[in-house]
Amino acid sequence: MAAPRHIPILLLVISSAILLLLLGVAEADEGGEGAPRGRRLLVLVDDLAVRSSHSAFFGSLQARGFDLDFRLADDPKLSLHRYGQYLYDGLVLFAPSTPRFGGSLDQNAVLEFIDAGHDMILAADSSASDLIRGIATECGVDFDEDLEAMIIDHINYAVTDADGDHTLIAGDDLIQSDVILGSKKIEAPVLFRGIGHVVNPSNSLVLKVLPASPSAYSANPTTKLASPPSLTGSSISLVSAMQARNNARVLVSGSLDLFSNRFLKSGVQKAGSKMRHEKAGNEQFVTETSKWVFHERGHLKAVNVKHNKVGETNEPGMYRINDDLEYSVEIYEWSGTSWKPYVADDVQVQFYMMSPYVLKTLSTDKKGVFSTSFKVPDVYGVFQFKVEYQRLGYTGLSLSKQIPVRPYRHNEYERFITSAYPYYAASFSTMGAFFIFSFVYLYHK
Repeated sequence: MAAPRHIPILLLVISSAILLLLLGVAEADEGGEGAPRGRRLLVLVDDLAVRSSHSAFFGSLQARGFDLDFRLADDPKLSLHRYGQYLYDGLVLFAPSTPRFGGSLDQNAVLEFIDAGHDMILAADSSASDLIRGIATECGVDFDEDLEAMIIDHINYAVTDADGDHTLIAGDDLIQSDVILGSKKIEAPVLFRGIGHVVNPSNSLVLKVLPASPSAYSANPTTKLASPPSLTGSSISLVSAMQARNNARVLVSGSLDLFSNRFLKSGVQKAGSKMRHEKAGNEQFVTETSKWVFHERGHLKAVNVKHNKVGETNEPGMYRINDDLEYSVEIYEWSGTSWKPYVADDVQVQFYMMSPYVLKTLSTDKKGVFSTSFKVPDVYGVFQFKVEYQRLGYTGLSLSKQIPVRPYRHNEYERFITSAYPYYAASFSTMGAFFIFSFVYLYHK
């Protein structure tokens, strides 16, 4: 007896559903359990040779679990999203000379990618195109307008460049931040050869990770200076980082060589120093900064926001003026593999209505729980519990919970108010005096 025709179709549908389910589980595993960011990175290069010349950096990303998709920047099939969903979680832009991207990718698409909360590493050099410069400008940094200029430093250069034009910089003035550069100090100078940029002063979200020294300047190394350079001294940044208000992170470097195998494995000796390091600080520098950019470090999350009256556990729908209340929130930090309790002494909560009526610093039990207690102000209205936490290198926390505050009901006041005793005495004395006066007036002759 022949099998019904619908059975093969049914089996095909079931097998397809199982396959999609397995793919979904695999993608979830790639991201790591509870990881704040996914692991899919698009790497755009203008020459596939970069894949081998920068293999050590790419290898470190892959060793940490990232899935790299290498594409030429002018690939006609380039796209960051499909069917309304982004295909990648981060972007590595190592194509400084590309005049335009292929496919549906352009400057606006890259900026929309960042606006959607995704991260990017951008590396430029002296061949940087207007496209790359435009993306950097939108991220808060402006490269030198002189297309032939490079950073020159006649004092803080690597000794291998002693007889050259002093464009091989040995930088050691790094940002003081363990969350961005890791807890282990970078002992060796970082080798840099490329172009400089300045941080837009109106953009408070951009940080100088590796600033130039006071003796550095930006100019064409092959010609004599005819006029003072436009970029000089510590105002120049070699590597900068930006964390947007949506917690998307961007790293901008004026040197593509900074990430190269040659610089990562090269020894370094800074001019004027007798100490020679067997290995430059580049490998540690690019590894630690990439960990920060892709949220392997410095990512905070807040859970279990609670508030209740002292002595109770349930969250009320309304408070009364002068109530004693407790507020608590749990904050954790992603360590790269798991969520760890965040420890700090500068987290504050506001009890807010138009302006803060109460501002309290939360105490921590060092297990992730931050808490405090205070008295509701003698003002009724609609209040908010607000936590606005911004700390260098960490993702920002913005928590808000609305709660109304009512006055006393008529039957909640004390029967006799102490401050009203003089008025009570005046009332009873008036009644007594009126009684005595009436009695005397009526019966005394």
